[in-house]
Amino acid sequence: MKITFKHISILLTLAVFAFVGLTSCNDPNQTGWEFAPNMYNSRAYEAQTQWKENMINPHGMNMRLPVKGTIARRNYKTSFLQDDSTVVNDLMIYTINKDSISISERVLVNPIPWSDQAEEDGKVLYERYCQHCHGASGAGDGKVGAVYKGVPNYSSDAYKNLNDGHIFHVITHGKGRMWPHAAQLTPEERWKVVHYVHRLQLGN
Repeated sequence: MKITFKHISILLTLAVFAFVGLTSCNDPNQTGWEFAPNMYNSRAYEAQTQWKENMINPHGMNMRLPVKGTIARRNYKTSFLQDDSTVVNDLMIYTINKDSISISERVLVNPIPWSDQAEEDGKVLYERYCQHCHGASGAGDGKVGAVYKGVPNYSSDAYKNLNDGHIFHVITHGKGRMWPHAAQLTPEERWKVVHYVHRLQLGN
């Protein structure tokens, strides 16, 4: 049999494939060649992604320790001045389950004393985070509410008597078609919104 260049090229091709096949599975931690790795391995140092050793940060990690003096949110204390001039430090940590709205209605009371300033702060936050659905007057006639449907009117008989705990719970965990807003508003901000919602419940 006459060996031609074609035969040699076929044999070489088979040898290369055999070599790659035998050597590519030796290291279980080696994924082999990747096509366009930038598409799934970010070149940037991302805190929640670690695919290779970081040569700049301590311990070779992307994640960094908090700055010295940083206070964890759950340990953040807010001071409120009561009507009798006493100061109350409230941790504002509420771990009531999202399905336990009745418990919130019974046990939660707004720790922020009402004041014109607290209500005004609540109004600003309401206009920023709530008005697009609930409307400027709380009648459920916001532009997004018109599409979502079923947004309540705060001054209607079914909603005008809802208490602090109920409103706070719904802002925190959401209800029905309303999404939770705990990530957008701190507990202090949510309680200020509660003050303003009570104003809207009066219909003015």
